[in-house]
Amino acid sequence: MPRVKRGTHRIKRRKNILARTKGMMWGRKSKITLAKTAATKAGRNAYVGRKLKKRDNRGLQQMRINAAARLNGTIYSKFMDSLKKRNIELDRKVLAEIAMKHPEVFAKLVKA
Repeated sequence: MPRVKRGTHRIKRRKNILARTKGMMWGRKSKITLAKTAATKAGRNAYVGRKLKKRDNRGLQQMRINAAARLNGTIYSKFMDSLKKRNIELDRKVLAEIAMKHPEVFAKLVKA
């Protein structure tokens, strides 16, 4: 079998890892062994952060809808239940936007 040295592939892989750690401090941006662990941990934290962002946004949307609903004389759970019973299919993101930017339209939704 012929001998394989992997010169260009090795350089390409290193450049890819160092590109992912660009902007990090100390040896993590330049030393390949430190950059490997930094890149994997950063990727894991980014993945977890995307899930946490969704969780935080959902809670924020619920708070905004609840605050607007209480201003109009009802509570969040009863308001969402009445929307489901009347087949008004608006998700929480849209309802939170309406509650924040168009309170008069939200008041009409509560009365409906």
